[in-house]
Amino acid sequence: MDKFVELKRAVETVEIVDTHAHNIVALDSNVPFLSCFSEAKEEDETIDFKRSLKEIAELYGSKLSVDAVQESRQHLGLELSANTCFKAARISALLIDDGFDLDKKLDIKWHEHFAPKVEADKVTAFKSIVAYRTGLAINTEVTVKEAEEGLSEVLCGGNAVRISNKSFLDYIFMHALVVAQSYDLPMQIDTGFGEKDLDLRLANPLNLRNLLEDKRFTKNRLVLLHVSYPFSKEASYLASVYPQVYLDFGLAIPKLRYHRMISSVKELMDFAPMNKVMFSTDGFAFAESFYLGARIAREVVFSVLRDACIDGDLSIPEALAVVKDIFAETAKQFYKFDVSSRYSDVEPHHLSTSFQKEQNDSLTDVTLVRVMWLDFSGQHRCRVIPQQRFNSSVKKDGLGLSVECMGLTSICDNLSEDTWLPASGEARTVPDLSTKCRVPAKHQEMVLTDMLTEPGKPWHYCPRDVLRRFSKILEDDYGLVMNVGVEVEFYILKTILEDDKEVMQSFDRTPYCSTAAIDAASTVLNEIVACLQSLNITIEQIHSESGKGQFEIVLGYTDAITQADNLIYTHEIIKGIARKHGLLATFMPKYSPDGNWPYRDDKSAHDAGSGSHVHISLSKNGENVFTASSDYNRHGMSKFGESFMAGVLSHVRSICVFSCPLPNSYERFETKSWNALFLCWGPETKELTMRTCSPPGMDGVVTNFELRTFDGCANPPLGFAALLVAGIDGLRNNLKIPDPADPNDYNLFDYNDENEDTRLPTSLSCSIIHIFSDEWFLETMGENFLKARRGVCGDEIKYYCECGKDPYSEES
Repeated sequence: MDKFVELKRAVETVEIVDTHAHNIVALDSNVPFLSCFSEAKEEDETIDFKRSLKEIAELYGSKLSVDAVQESRQHLGLELSANTCFKAARISALLIDDGFDLDKKLDIKWHEHFAPKVEADKVTAFKSIVAYRTGLAINTEVTVKEAEEGLSEVLCGGNAVRISNKSFLDYIFMHALVVAQSYDLPMQIDTGFGEKDLDLRLANPLNLRNLLEDKRFTKNRLVLLHVSYPFSKEASYLASVYPQVYLDFGLAIPKLRYHRMISSVKELMDFAPMNKVMFSTDGFAFAESFYLGARIAREVVFSVLRDACIDGDLSIPEALAVVKDIFAETAKQFYKFDVSSRYSDVEPHHLSTSFQKEQNDSLTDVTLVRVMWLDFSGQHRCRVIPQQRFNSSVKKDGLGLSVECMGLTSICDNLSEDTWLPASGEARTVPDLSTKCRVPAKHQEMVLTDMLTEPGKPWHYCPRDVLRRFSKILEDDYGLVMNVGVEVEFYILKTILEDDKEVMQSFDRTPYCSTAAIDAASTVLNEIVACLQSLNITIEQIHSESGKGQFEIVLGYTDAITQADNLIYTHEIIKGIARKHGLLATFMPKYSPDGNWPYRDDKSAHDAGSGSHVHISLSKNGENVFTASSDYNRHGMSKFGESFMAGVLSHVRSICVFSCPLPNSYERFETKSWNALFLCWGPETKELTMRTCSPPGMDGVVTNFELRTFDGCANPPLGFAALLVAGIDGLRNNLKIPDPADPNDYNLFDYNDENEDTRLPTSLSCSIIHIFSDEWFLETMGENFLKARRGVCGDEIKYYCECGKDPYSEES
């Protein structure tokens, strides 16, 4: 019904404050994956198992089987699968109960990567499972002597310690309440169903009445977990008559049958004030359980509130307020902490609404979806699908794509002669729904795709899968994640009439960091920033660059897989918004904005080049491990950091095949122009190929390194994958970084020296020669894969040499 569109949108876009969850475990943990589906012993025969499996299979785009889902998880790796689940769940904060003894559970800090706020540095609440041991009928008159005797009985029992003495537990529980009250902390209490060995009758929250009447505990804040199922009515009653009692319906969702979930939540609201009811996922061990809880809770809450509106119990505005209370506001007040939106101040309905099981067309004005992929030449290509067809079939089955499409050049759509790609055949471009978002064009969305040869099986030439493969190797072999920040440089050009012809001219002619440049471009830049922030892409700063009409946008750090997608979308948004204003944005590495073909002997062409300098760090369990420690310190770097950076430096000429992918890329490498020509590095030195970076005022403490041989025409997944290949080689061989160079001593560098051992490649041809003499790259990336890239490069080089004008001026 149309009148519920606003309510539906509010439920689907509200960010969840998840106040009761547990640690996620490593991929190789012995915790059974099926446990995230059901509490039952025969998990695969329960209704919630069958429903949950269907939800997760759709999330991953896999076949409907446990094996297929697990294969997808293994293929994605822990970080990417967790990111997929949390992104879809739209969780803005996590409170984690880390008391569970789980095999290979990850520490709380690790979870900060997926939720903007994770309370890792302090206790936010107490938690009790006394209901699962001796029940909720707390003896408020228990004495110290009785408690001591109870503990003695446990310790002298001769069995493995499992504390189940009622006197001792009642005593501990009451004193925990006293401590919680003194520190103004709430107490979470497990009630109703949960563990298999509980006496369900004793878990009825009505057993708490004696304690709730005790004046010592009237100022405590208590929350009854698990919807108290099957005692939902009893819990609702307690919340209605005792000010200190609140309710949480986590775990019941998604463990119950659908109609029972709805009826239980309705029962909670029969007596209890609606601002005393909240939701948590009770996520456990697997990120998929967080997703399932959030996904199904939204459906249930919408159904409950819609029915309340139909019955006349609530108005639409009142229901909208309840949505915020249940999923976020009540929790914030109850636990007394602030959560900033992970999506800045952008309106929720402008955000990506990926992973909705059935898109409701009435919720959006989108009519077309761009299904995108990047080829070997770095071109952004797409097919545009009407939204109805996208939702009905394409989002699940993808589109057929000739394998030859990966071998097209940036110049024309002819297949390169020597790509070694199959002469015939088809790959499926299957949408990755976690990337689906709005584009600057009206009524359109875009989504990135994975290339598959069959369901669940990636094509070897899929750029996004190449990056995933090497990210997984880094994580599996070393427990590390490569994080990347990017300085995105580009020119904004405008069209003018000259001799009755349209020509491109620089947008402005101001110098580096000019305020006038920001004034001139403020409308365009404001739109770009708003659009990027709506996609949860972090912008650290913007400034005008040295070139005429040149700007730089700095993207904040995130893992390489996410950053590759971010970089693709950043380019799309910058170019799209520029076009909207009748301008052209170009990422050409060496482009003369006044129309001069940028050969080095053309004096008018010495305007600044554009790069996409990448800043790289390594993290382990969410902690930056690039920085030196007490165990190892060389040039301010850890052993991990030094070896990874040394690997990149030793293979930088091979990396250039992917990071500097056009002949034009090498026009940017010039003497004393902030772009080095030599294979060297130094601390905080922008004249060199690589530099280490330190926080302000902390010389000698290195947090990351910058590589300058990366430009805006690169295919981001392939460029980042090449960095990983090189860094992994450094780690496996424990490479040492050479001593740093002094950029002020130009006698160290002979600019007339043609010795290729000390210089960066002078052309794309040189880079190709280097990579085919690099045994490590041949072994890891595969000879046929590199031959396919070489074939595209060959046609680019040939055209570049033969063309009398800039062949790239409009395309990039």
